[in-house]
Amino acid sequence: MPIVELWHEAATFEPAPSMKALNYPPHITLAIYEDFVPDESIGVLSRIFGTQPAVTVTFSGIRYFQNEFLVLWARPVSNDRLLQLHAAIHSEIDPTLCREYYRRSCWEPHCTIAMKIPRSMFEPAINWAEQKRAEFSVTFDAVDIVRFPPVEVLSEVRLTP
Repeated sequence: MPIVELWHEAATFEPAPSMKALNYPPHITLAIYEDFVPDESIGVLSRIFGTQPAVTVTFSGIRYFQNEFLVLWARPVSNDRLLQLHAAIHSEIDPTLCREYYRRSCWEPHCTIAMKIPRSMFEPAINWAEQKRAEFSVTFDAVDIVRFPPVEVLSEVRLTP
């Protein structure tokens, strides 16, 4: 899978491979809630995604977020289905309960490929990201509710092929 290959390449900029350490497959996070009751969210997950087909996302390049650590991510090409699914979650669950960066007005769809790049490696990692040709498509066939860290899957809905 192209995302996992990018994980391996990007891990060379980290003291330890952050994405492999999650023990969780490549994903796009649609929302993060601090204090949402899992029993309620399981019903919401089934209502929103129970009959949805799998989502194919095309990626075109590597980008980064710069915080205490550098986060590298694969950038999806604009995808109406992905935006609709994100909006559906926020129409079912009060968006003010969601972390600000995952709300409709702030959300940047992305698939993280490394999340613990130390400051000393920012420059080589950014250079790699800017030069790396990363054009591929991935079909996401499940939606999970997870608790983290560590990642624990609380509920999963398989999307139809």
